[in-house]
Amino acid sequence: MPTPSSTTAVLFLFLSLFSATTITSAHNITHLLSTHPQFSTFNHYLTVTHLAAEINRRQTITVLALDNAAMSSLLDRHLSVTTLRNVLSLHVLVDYFGTKKLHQITGGSTLTSTMFQATGAAPGTSGYLNITDLKGGKVAFAPEENDGKMDAVFVKSLVEMPYNISVLQIRSQAVNSAEAEAPASAPSLNLTSILHKQGCTKFADLLSATGAEATFEANVDGGLTVFCPSDTVITSFMPKYKNLTDSEKLSLMLYHGIPVFMSMQMLKDNNGVVNTLATDGASKFDITVQDDGEIVKLKTKVVTATITGTLKEQDPLIVYKVDKVLQPGELFDADDVAPAPKGAKKAKGKKKAAEADSPDSADAPEGDSDDATAADEDQNGVGKMLNGGSLATVALSLCIGLMFI
Repeated sequence: MPTPSSTTAVLFLFLSLFSATTITSAHNITHLLSTHPQFSTFNHYLTVTHLAAEINRRQTITVLALDNAAMSSLLDRHLSVTTLRNVLSLHVLVDYFGTKKLHQITGGSTLTSTMFQATGAAPGTSGYLNITDLKGGKVAFAPEENDGKMDAVFVKSLVEMPYNISVLQIRSQAVNSAEAEAPASAPSLNLTSILHKQGCTKFADLLSATGAEATFEANVDGGLTVFCPSDTVITSFMPKYKNLTDSEKLSLMLYHGIPVFMSMQMLKDNNGVVNTLATDGASKFDITVQDDGEIVKLKTKVVTATITGTLKEQDPLIVYKVDKVLQPGELFDADDVAPAPKGAKKAKGKKKAAEADSPDSADAPEGDSDDATAADEDQNGVGKMLNGGSLATVALSLCIGLMFI
């Protein structure tokens, strides 16, 4: 019979396990600033320039926030969106600086990199900021090459989540940088060239062969999200692809594009059905976006693909790598790739052998077997047991049981 001390120890162990499965370090700069209306303009332009998504994607970041008055002064310069992005990116430090750290800078001064430097658009070291602890408790921020001018001064801390994100207000003047404010033309993006460089050669070739390339290119300037299966995945899928008509091949290619820019954070925040370039009135050709923690999945009526990486993110274009060809229900039968019911191996062994000899068996795209494996795990309870939340629930139930023994 367990002693009270052993029961307490077990309870503590499982409560710790439960806590570990539920803690997250994710942050959302838009939500954090939404509680500070005096920074609404700054918040708005973080979204317009797509810097918000970049900030949310990084684990360690410091944002030097400008109030509405400072933003009004900055907007009076009538900078293009691209140039404004460069200026605001100079206000995002790729390191954590809370109030305490600001006043404990070794030697009174330190140099830190900004997102402007990280983009590669900053000439030389113009994307670095010098943080100096001045007399009287003041802390100033200035580009390294700024002739000693320290106009941007720390006012107060708005948000601190050590050592994840810190949002600091600086005095009502933006960090001045001639390099960041230099007129910047909108980036010239050649989708086909990007795909070839990023290991999507076969996908790019199919875009060209079907004529879908023109539609993709026409949508780049206005915003475009592309889901690219790797060359290996395309090769595995080709037997099934060859059975499609020319118009069906075109629709399939268009199905891999969304006519808006959707960063990873946007996909996570906007779960649900989205239209594709193939959507045309009655022909829905839609995709369901669903995030599972840090993983984002794309569900069609036939397959579920996972986004495995970001190949290119340069507003207004973003290209993701996916582990399967996205197969719309308008072109394919879900029965062709649905996992067999558990126990079907023995009960229907002859039928399986017959299907192995059929042409369709060679057409299954690479990775479909993973769906069947995942389904079996869920049916056996293995998948659920490995889930953090379920494990914690089982642990707590066990603890409660022990307490009443």
